[in-house]
Amino acid sequence: MMLLLGFSSGLPLFLTSTTLQAWMTKEGVNLTSIGLFSLVALPYSLKFLWSPLLDRYVPPFMGRRRGWLVITQIALIIAISWMFFQQPKQALQLLAVNAIVIAFFSASQDIAFDAYRTDVLDEPEMGAGAAITVLGYRLALVITGSLALVLADRLPWPVVYLVMAGLMLIGLVSTFFAPEPTKPIHAPETLADAVILPFIDFFQSHGVSLGVLSLLFITLYKFGDALLNSMSTPFLLQTGFSQTDLGVIRGGMGILATLVGTLVGGSLMTKLGIYKSLWIFGALQCLSNLGYLALSLTGQNYQLLVLSINLENFCGGMGTAAYVAYLMSLCNPSFTATQYAVLSSLMAVSRDIFTAPSGKVVELTGWTNFMIISIVAAIPGLLLLPLVAPWGKKTIDPQA
Repeated sequence: MMLLLGFSSGLPLFLTSTTLQAWMTKEGVNLTSIGLFSLVALPYSLKFLWSPLLDRYVPPFMGRRRGWLVITQIALIIAISWMFFQQPKQALQLLAVNAIVIAFFSASQDIAFDAYRTDVLDEPEMGAGAAITVLGYRLALVITGSLALVLADRLPWPVVYLVMAGLMLIGLVSTFFAPEPTKPIHAPETLADAVILPFIDFFQSHGVSLGVLSLLFITLYKFGDALLNSMSTPFLLQTGFSQTDLGVIRGGMGILATLVGTLVGGSLMTKLGIYKSLWIFGALQCLSNLGYLALSLTGQNYQLLVLSINLENFCGGMGTAAYVAYLMSLCNPSFTATQYAVLSSLMAVSRDIFTAPSGKVVELTGWTNFMIISIVAAIPGLLLLPLVAPWGKKTIDPQA
């Protein structure tokens, strides 16, 4: 269920970012507009604003977590299907509105699923559970970022989005078979409690200083990776690779690298612990951008393309597995939806808001300098590790 629901969680992301960038690039939309389009993902950064509703209110079917999953998944099927009617070159604003709606319901699905996963997994299961979730999530990214591109060389882009909407049925069906959480949970009694108590609990559990540093670390840890990914598709297409090239290589060797990286990361996490894993996987995640730097210097080179995509998938899978496990370790089950939404929203800030000017940066500096900037952008998050995740120290139990 973690694998299948992780797939459902990851499916909408590229449909409003990387895959949509490919569609807009082929339609002749300028790079500045493509870069600014990352702002349609703003709901991922603001989802903490409505996450207390999912902690406080229980749908009249399937329970506190699974009920909200069903609601958001049905809404996503409808919203993604509506992309069939969009025309990027003629009506860019309507496309943006549709993308924002998809991002809103995708962020809401993430709130419900992140809370469900944290509630259903015990502490010893979090590392493996995070890895399997990331595996499902990355598989979805491969489908929407690779298979979709291959299909787009053979089918109109609106039809491709219709196919992607159909794949959301995987998550909807999985939700009906997912087990209910068994942990004793004291749900907030009022909406005010659902809004206020999660923040009081977080800083009481971790302390004000460590709490603030943890929030800053969460914002910066994957910034370098996010900066690169925000423009990787336009970069590869402008370098001379076809949509099929990207689709086949990402969907072939790339998926194998994702499988290996995620499973290796989950396995190592059970031995190293979450904190040590953040150090090792974070460093590898930073270095993985070197492949794209080399590609910007050499131009169209298929061997280097294979190496770059495999390196990014392998290291990205490991880094995200440790990152997700870290976020889960900070949450109290009584307020999982709100606390995890706040924490993951900070990650979305670096992925969606801080990367918005990336297209303009490319136009001003060129692709090679942009790749160097993406590597440098990963360093501040790593420098915070001694303070928020000391080497050798165990995670803090938020309920202790």
